[in-house]
Amino acid sequence: MAGLQDPSPCQSCGACCSFSADWPRFTLEEDAAIARIPEAFVARSGMRCIGDRCSALQGKIGESTACQVYDVRPDVCRACQPGDEECNMARQRFGMPELETEAASKRTSVVIKVTK
Repeated sequence: MAGLQDPSPCQSCGACCSFSADWPRFTLEEDAAIARIPEAFVARSGMRCIGDRCSALQGKIGESTACQVYDVRPDVCRACQPGDEECNMARQRFGMPELETEAASKRTSVVIKVTK
């Protein structure tokens, strides 16, 4: 169907949200931003986790996932982008292949031919 965008690779991943209980920590958020996150998902210094998994993550890692607080997620979650270093580190932990960043996929190769 023309005009439809591919879904985000995040919706079939979720690795960054399950990588470490130490990862989803509040750093730059103002109190008002943290207050917008439902209290059930907030711990003292970051997102509440169950083991290493953020409690706001729904679904199965590597298949289909969604964030229950996506619109008000903290800065650390907004900073992790598909294909960046943090994303690929988390994907590796779960045995998933790395993603290329959009910038990397737009690069072109340059071949230099040396003649004698």
